[in-house]
Amino acid sequence: MAQTVLVINSGSSSIKYQLVDLESGEGIASGLVEKIGEPIDGHYKHEFNGEKHELEEPVHNHEEGLKRVLGFFKEYGPDLENSGIVAVGHRVVQGGSIFPNPALVNDKTIAEVKDLAVLAPLHNGPEAEGAEVMGKLLPDVPQIFVFDSSFFFQLPKEANTYALNKDVAQKYSIRRYGAHGTSHEYVGSIVPDIVGKPAKGLKQIVLHIGNGASASAQVSGHPIDTSMGLTPLEGLMMGSRTGDIDPAVVFHLIRNANMSVDELDDLFNKKSGMIGMTGYGDMREIDRLFEEGDEDAIVAMNVYVHRIVGYIGNYTAQMGGVDVITFTAGVGENDDLVRAMVCEKLKPFGVKLDKEKNSTRSKEPRIISTPDSSVTIAVVPTNEELAIARKAAKIAAAGVDSYGNTVK
Repeated sequence: MAQTVLVINSGSSSIKYQLVDLESGEGIASGLVEKIGEPIDGHYKHEFNGEKHELEEPVHNHEEGLKRVLGFFKEYGPDLENSGIVAVGHRVVQGGSIFPNPALVNDKTIAEVKDLAVLAPLHNGPEAEGAEVMGKLLPDVPQIFVFDSSFFFQLPKEANTYALNKDVAQKYSIRRYGAHGTSHEYVGSIVPDIVGKPAKGLKQIVLHIGNGASASAQVSGHPIDTSMGLTPLEGLMMGSRTGDIDPAVVFHLIRNANMSVDELDDLFNKKSGMIGMTGYGDMREIDRLFEEGDEDAIVAMNVYVHRIVGYIGNYTAQMGGVDVITFTAGVGENDDLVRAMVCEKLKPFGVKLDKEKNSTRSKEPRIISTPDSSVTIAVVPTNEELAIARKAAKIAAAGVDSYGNTVK
């Protein structure tokens, strides 16, 4: 029988899930629960065997949503009892300095994940709740936390330390933790085979560009820098986040606009970035407006590309060169305009893009630079669900995590 892992990503008002076949790496079934706890009807979507099943009804909390999800597996397939499920892997954004590795879910680790919500208030609480609920619904299946920040736990001191008063930083655990680590680690690990170069000594930049966006610099598969910081707000311009911004903007808006902390949080995280500059969060719409000459879209796209190129330059200098630049995630994998604009700015450094390969859509990893380009440019689809599934299955098979927690 095939072995599978159910991967769950619980958000504040949503749940994404996928049942992953460990042997093939394919997602057997997947789905989404939206609008949890909202006064309007929620939305369920379950996909299996080429069929999509949807339902509109109120979703009062995560427990109700996950119970319905398990009902979908029972009704529409595949039946989890007969699918060879060996673990449930829960994506968690923030592991802080407590979790450099995945951890088995138990009362202690749930409490620690909840405590870390102070560093990721929109994510850690719902993620811990999702694990609690699934532990009750599938009590005989090992539940494993897999942390987005674990990969960047390896960052050198010079990259993870802010120039803040050290006593304040230590007291409140303020440092660069990074995010999207599961994606950066997965993509970085398969790039050497794609470009036909040994992993040892390979200098690469991974650009995880989606609605959330982050960059990493990796040497020999180890991270030496990343763009996101204490929270996912820092770094590249994103769909609704500012990315890098002068911290004094906060003081300015408190003093002159009488904005509260919650209002500023909402402004910086949900009402800025592309949506704040253009009114749209969908890059396809922004690309269309850009091509039509819309002034707001042109400015926003130029800022977006400027930030990406700035990080590429920074990381190239930090690594003493770069061998491969890889685009991944929704925008990175699908937006040929963004890739072309970035590479156009890198032309003076010998980067040459194959225009035909760049404009060709494919779900397969591919090289889109010319053979004589000074840097190899690649597009590699990320697969965070597979990476989480593999980590969860490894712990389930061992029966113990690196912290000494054992499977019941």
